[in-house]
Amino acid sequence: MPSRRSVLAGSAAVAIAAGAGAGSPAAASSGGLDRAALQDALDRIVATGATAALARVDSPAGSWRGAGGVIELGRPARPSAGGRFRVGSVTKTFVATVVLQLAAERRLRLDDTLERWLPGAIPNGAHITIRQLLQHTSGIFNYTDALFASIDEVLAARYRTFRPEELVALAAAQPPDFEPGTSWSYSNTNYVLLGLIIRKVTGRAYGEEVDKRILRPLRLHGTEVPGTDVTIDGPHAHGYEPVEQNGRPVPLDFTDLNPSMAYSAGEIVSTTADLNRFYRALLGGRLLRRRELTEMLTPVGELGYGLGIYQESLPGGPTLWGHTGGIFGYLTYSFSTPDAATQLSVSINPWIGDFSAALLDLALLTFGGTAPAAARRAAPTFPLPGIRMPTR
Repeated sequence: MPSRRSVLAGSAAVAIAAGAGAGSPAAASSGGLDRAALQDALDRIVATGATAALARVDSPAGSWRGAGGVIELGRPARPSAGGRFRVGSVTKTFVATVVLQLAAERRLRLDDTLERWLPGAIPNGAHITIRQLLQHTSGIFNYTDALFASIDEVLAARYRTFRPEELVALAAAQPPDFEPGTSWSYSNTNYVLLGLIIRKVTGRAYGEEVDKRILRPLRLHGTEVPGTDVTIDGPHAHGYEPVEQNGRPVPLDFTDLNPSMAYSAGEIVSTTADLNRFYRALLGGRLLRRRELTEMLTPVGELGYGLGIYQESLPGGPTLWGHTGGIFGYLTYSFSTPDAATQLSVSINPWIGDFSAALLDLALLTFGGTAPAAARRAAPTFPLPGIRMPTR
């Protein structure tokens, strides 16, 4: 089957042609948000490569939320702007926050070895630290590359319940990508291991700790750690994956799946409002002390990855902090200014096309900045590998 990467690249010219200029924050002459411009950028995300998209901006100039596309292909109903969606790897920021809280409580240290907490889980665990798991410098193989090597394996895994130890075993059976601490490579296995460490340290599932330490204190009522629940409760847009049929891609509804395949690397379900509130609280110092927040925001590697969070530099604009997420049928973009003043969260149900130019315009309208056409053409939509369809 064709890969999403090749399908998206095939219509890049359409996205570039559709991308209107965006060079200033989304403010009207009165100083408020330019809601029409924001909605136009969101609609162009749908027009150039998605079945639905949701977005929310929270800033000193005000708040805005929008929706575009349809709830389900074949039905004209528009999705709810406050709807829920799978956030994929944005889960990692929640997990990293819990780990850093435990470090602040002296229940673990970032320089503790993997072997200390999970003996025998990974070969060479005595030379891998919790910090290296958090920042993806462990060298541990990414288990999703083994679990989802073909479309048949994806379909076989869709409704299966996985124990996190099974996911770790897939990685342990493969040689490491590099020696610990010598390079950087994104690996979902790192965060499955962190979920298990949280369980070992606290005696409770990592999802219970996320709920107790983050969701309830911040009143994130639209967010949950679903475990093995295959459905998304409440209003939501359907997610699709392209599957080849008679030589052409057709949409396979992938809304329902067993999120245990992602565990603490990417299983959370949330809303744009909740994600904005989470990153505002995190970067505003409500969840971590200054020392731990400084640790979290110390970047490594070409991507500028910290501990469960990474830097995004807008062309001619500010450097942001946040995360992207990808899981079958859903892509998420959630970023904030470092001072916690402004947040943008976007959920996209991707289909055939390339919405990167429109997404960049939405970010530029929110945060400010300028991007020439060349920058728009080169802008990656979601630079981190998520849980996605295989390329063959």
